[in-house]
Amino acid sequence: MKKAVILFNLGGPDRLENVEPFLFNLFYDPAILNLPKFLRYPLAKLISKRRAPIAKKIYQELGGSSPILKLTNDQSNLLEKMLNHQDKKNQYKCFIVMRCWNPRASKVISDVKAYKPEEVILLPLYPQYSAATSGSSIKEWNDICKKNKYSVKTSTICCYPTEELFIKSHVQEIKKIINNLDNYKLVFSAHGLPEKNIKKGDPYQWQVEQSVSKIVESLNLSNLDWILSYQSRVGPLKWIGPSTEDIIIENSKLKKKIVLVPIAFVSEHSETLVELDIEYKELAKKNGCIDYMRVPALGTNTDFIGSLSSLIIKKDENKFSENLYPPKIQCPNQFSKCPCL
Repeated sequence: MKKAVILFNLGGPDRLENVEPFLFNLFYDPAILNLPKFLRYPLAKLISKRRAPIAKKIYQELGGSSPILKLTNDQSNLLEKMLNHQDKKNQYKCFIVMRCWNPRASKVISDVKAYKPEEVILLPLYPQYSAATSGSSIKEWNDICKKNKYSVKTSTICCYPTEELFIKSHVQEIKKIINNLDNYKLVFSAHGLPEKNIKKGDPYQWQVEQSVSKIVESLNLSNLDWILSYQSRVGPLKWIGPSTEDIIIENSKLKKKIVLVPIAFVSEHSETLVELDIEYKELAKKNGCIDYMRVPALGTNTDFIGSLSSLIIKKDENKFSENLYPPKIQCPNQFSKCPCL
């Protein structure tokens, strides 16, 4: 059977002149700005125009563009190779769909149709589900399919916060940094969300907590000093916390070595390479940090690619609905935004 695997990611500008349109696409998403279109459009235009100069400086630090498409391509190529090696009964081809920049769903659907798969498998490269990330990408794909009158069996792997190999890959990368290290604070940092999103039933924070809990359990280190925090806060709304910045300042003043773990990002991009590696490092040193280290995003870690492959191949074993697969985790009932409830 021919199967198409759609890998969803956020995307990033490929040139400095595309920073503003990239930001417009981000803020025009109703999952980000939940307003009627006639209000959302001018507001997204205004926000993207105001934020573009700051964002351009960030991407200048990265050489003028985001590396996320290249890195996602690397993941896609390895996953496709592994799938076809591990599952001889089926033929797999991976396609990348970015939510806010190229390649967009409206273009990729033509490539998928040309491939003529008997099944399409949707797999967000966001281990923890949020309506603002995975939910938005999945909805856009389904809307594009309806618009193009494309109907094929479609399965969705909505999240995998505690998948065994996903946890193992994090543990591997963390141990490389903390082996023989003393007097350190292990800081798990995830992208934040407005508190109101969680109160409305988004399971993201709960799922991030499950990931961290499993990693800490698997590290199996006595007296491990760790904390989960949230980064990238913007705007006047109250966000979930504690903030990564506050944790860095507090522990730097205590003369702790700081080890940052990007727990919700599986690819390097501006929020790891600039925010964590440059801005937060400077903040740490300014406040007396004696050593600042950052665990890399999982990227092409063999076990991480293996976790994605395992999710896809074992998908048919799920005990939930036919087309939706939550691997070994089910959100509590208060998280109404979880697609599995």
